[in-house]
Amino acid sequence: MKVLIVESQNDLATLWQRHLERMGMTVARASGQVDAINHLSTHQTDVIIMDLMLGDGSALAVADYASYRLPDARVIFVTNTSFFSDGSIFRHATNACAFVQSATPPEDLAAMVEHYGGVSEHSGAA
Repeated sequence: MKVLIVESQNDLATLWQRHLERMGMTVARASGQVDAINHLSTHQTDVIIMDLMLGDGSALAVADYASYRLPDARVIFVTNTSFFSDGSIFRHATNACAFVQSATPPEDLAAMVEHYGGVSEHSGAA
């Protein structure tokens, strides 16, 4: 499974990356919108873990680009704020599959990636 982590905080991204790689996933990282879009334009990605409040650019712009370029890719948004705590993120980003706090244990986040990154019934894979 191929995962892209879009996170401005390097320590947090590293923590998540290590857990995902231990589970056998291929992980790439981007620190902001430009890096993420550059990656998505040339690489297949199954799941994107993305901080809602990026230090550089817009997470919603990245999610929108991903929905166009990789319509089967799922986005797990993480945040340490109360923005979208009402669940409206799912109306703004149609590829959003989860919305969790940044403090979510990395093993729980990895389990979500594994769950949502499974083979889609629409992908034609068996």
